[in-house]
Amino acid sequence: MSTSVQEDHESCGSSSTNRSTTESMKSAVKSRRIQQSASPDPDLPPGYVQSLIRRVVNNVNIVINNLILKYVEDDIVLSVNITSAECYTVDEFWDRAFMDISVKNLYAQLFVCNVFFLTYALLLKATDLVLRKMINFSDCTVCLDKRNASGKIEFYQEPLLYKCSFRTRLHFTYDNLNSKMPSVIKIHTLVESLKLSISDQQLPMFIRIMQLGIALYYGEIGNFKDGEGEDLICHTKDMLGNITGTEDEASSVMQYPTQYISQDPYLHQDDEQQQGWVSWAWSFVPAIVSYDDEENDSGGIDDGTAEQQKSQSLKDPIISVGFYCTKATVTFKLTEMQAESSYYSPQKVKSKEVICWEQEGTTVEVLMKGELFFDCQIGFVGCQAMCLKGIMGIKDFEDNMNRSDEEACFFNCGENLSVKGMTYLTNSLFDYRSPENNSIRAEFILDAAHHKETYTEIAGMQRFGAFYMDYLYTMESTSGKVSGNQQDPSSVKSEDFGNVQEMSTKSLIVGPLNLRLDSSAVHRIMKMIVCALEHEYEPYSRTKPDNMDGSRTMPSSEEVASLEEYIPTRLTTFTVLKCTIIIPVAEFNLLDHLLPIIMGEKNLSGLLNTASFQPLRPLPSIRILVDKVNLEHSVPMYAEQLVHVVSSLSQPSDNLLHYCYSHCYLKIFGFQAALTSLDSKGLYCIPVPVIPSFSTALYGKLIKFPKYW
Repeated sequence: MSTSVQEDHESCGSSSTNRSTTESMKSAVKSRRIQQSASPDPDLPPGYVQSLIRRVVNNVNIVINNLILKYVEDDIVLSVNITSAECYTVDEFWDRAFMDISVKNLYAQLFVCNVFFLTYALLLKATDLVLRKMINFSDCTVCLDKRNASGKIEFYQEPLLYKCSFRTRLHFTYDNLNSKMPSVIKIHTLVESLKLSISDQQLPMFIRIMQLGIALYYGEIGNFKDGEGEDLICHTKDMLGNITGTEDEASSVMQYPTQYISQDPYLHQDDEQQQGWVSWAWSFVPAIVSYDDEENDSGGIDDGTAEQQKSQSLKDPIISVGFYCTKATVTFKLTEMQAESSYYSPQKVKSKEVICWEQEGTTVEVLMKGELFFDCQIGFVGCQAMCLKGIMGIKDFEDNMNRSDEEACFFNCGENLSVKGMTYLTNSLFDYRSPENNSIRAEFILDAAHHKETYTEIAGMQRFGAFYMDYLYTMESTSGKVSGNQQDPSSVKSEDFGNVQEMSTKSLIVGPLNLRLDSSAVHRIMKMIVCALEHEYEPYSRTKPDNMDGSRTMPSSEEVASLEEYIPTRLTTFTVLKCTIIIPVAEFNLLDHLLPIIMGEKNLSGLLNTASFQPLRPLPSIRILVDKVNLEHSVPMYAEQLVHVVSSLSQPSDNLLHYCYSHCYLKIFGFQAALTSLDSKGLYCIPVPVIPSFSTALYGKLIKFPKYW
């Protein structure tokens, strides 16, 4: 074995001048791995060195101190400062420990190792194909500042997030000891208290950062040169596909076949140099993971076994990502510049809190498996919004006004954690009743029909109570009928993507809520809208110009039959349960100052100098009660391609025409209105009915891309 390896190595060295750098490096790495596969010490069992190295790698502790991340775009400067971050291995009780998933060769190693390794192996506590990690972040501070034309920050805003600590639990489940990738990956993060502070100058920058994240998710960042956009998108999707194995539904796989991806010039840029550096760096790393093709070459495995192992290694894992927050507070502030007495003194910023949003029991969970299944659930137990201090010179909630807390709270929904309990942590890694915390393998619902039966409106409201959203995307191949609940979604080949059935459903449910639209709340909300619109940022994506083809090819009968059989759509359902809305008359009106700013004019007046607020009592009001509001909106998933095909037909069917519209259904149950008044004690009198209870429904549709018709 060693002689053949030496000859192979010598042949590689002698022919290096006649072959490319890539081939020589691959041969060197291959021969090196064959040498390592042949144990130089006959006393050690096969795979002992690899298992020992894997055990060390699984228990590596990583500590990062003073981590600073900064993002700069236009006049936005976003910086994230983390005092310390530590990652370490834990046991089943989430305590720091030395763990390993290799339990197969434990007894064999006890007989061949020396006394030190024997004692060490006896103290080692191995788990059942499970590896747990813990990541602790301490004192995380997020700052969002604005720089001037010269690139300098004139004055620093208050941090968005100041010294927040959170912990993350990672749970990896393997099918067997030889698995190179976990079959189930769970990453859950818990934050006990999250306090966000946003000023009027930070609000447009914060929205800009959110738009950037959405544009990156949907791949809508444009501004490419001619012929450059598709290549860059293909390159990005190929790289992301190799890393995550997932893809968003908004960009169809049919638009980027594999034959175009393989021709991407970006993939071959400096390929020889990259291969050389990677191979040189890899030569210093032991061969912990060996690839299937190289194992087949060295071991002589037959083709059937090789294909089976390759398909097994390429199986997409189940990934569960969760974010949980016990209590979150978001405060909106108005800033005002204050100059010091000295001319050379820098300007200072004085902020005033005007509105606050409190939320309890927040959950964000994402479950995915390859390209065939993606689900996102968001919910929270309770929330409320309150008015703080004054707004635009009106001292309606200053400290000396002596107004009750009930009047300051103009919106509330859901329940408290003291009543609801810790339901928002159900089946998470922070729930002691979860399967992972009881040494039980968790089961996941990866079938669309079973998912809809399990996660209903009633189940969502029972778990949360205030808000629940469920976004589900599935893809099924019509050739092999491979759905998301099967074990090997990688069996859907690239040539089968033309015969896939996609489905996207989004359900949003709002629990019983109370809303009072008084002058204080309306002007604070409108002021936030004004601040959000005061920017000159260009959008990340632009609409494509209308390029109408004069000569369009007629679709074939097979394409029309395929459309008749199934057309992918996006369905959105929005439901509000038992809402109460109170609209009192205006106590003070500043709309003449706010509306011009909303219409696009610059805000030159700033804060108004008005007198103190004098509440008017009794205050007439209108009370509206609604038992249930249901809104359904459906739109074709690939509207432009569908309309382009259907509009070219001389006599399209009613079914095809139906899907060329966006449909909207509105159903209102138990709507009634009454008159009431608010007294000096903050209580409402007995309402007088004006509109009796009734139910109604509305329907409307709008054709998509009328330019094609």
